[in-house]
Amino acid sequence: MSKVLNEVLLANREYASGFDKADLPMPPGRQFAILTCMDARLDPAKYAGLAEGDAHVIRNAGGRASDDAIRSLVISYKLLGTREWFVIHHTDCGMETFTNEIMTDLLGSSLKTASVDASGWHDCCEGPGSTEGKYINWLTIKDQAESVLEDVVRIKSHALVPTDIPVYGYIYDVKSGSLIEVPAATEAGKVG
Repeated sequence: MSKVLNEVLLANREYASGFDKADLPMPPGRQFAILTCMDARLDPAKYAGLAEGDAHVIRNAGGRASDDAIRSLVISYKLLGTREWFVIHHTDCGMETFTNEIMTDLLGSSLKTASVDASGWHDCCEGPGSTEGKYINWLTIKDQAESVLEDVVRIKSHALVPTDIPVYGYIYDVKSGSLIEVPAATEAGKVG
């Protein structure tokens, strides 16, 4: 058994020993959802003041409005009653460090973990790789404010998203812990 697995299982035993949340309802109590990045430096419970049962938190690389993220938001609204959504990207995001082409090239040469330095991304190993990466839009980010706006617009314009759901756009600053509004995104996400 790995060290990480042991640590997770020990932490879970401690958590479960005092567990008192069995009666929380399935719908989020505060009726909102957050779409944000999977980056380990982000703790939506802390930066948004959440307790268990308060809100849905949907996470993926970059916090992007992928088809699957929109699927989750639609389920969150349609079946579980969320009434407001947030798109929250962040500063110093890894999705800003590569392009679709870089990812496709890295995967084409090896499926092992790559490394990055001042001169860019490098593969550690040779083959086997896969050409399947070229069929995926990796939703990389060039500019955080632009990507937040793009994602809010994509969500609001989706045929399955009702017009009465406001979508707010923010960038989380990993250096200060502050949420910084992207006014153009919030404007695009208005009800109407």
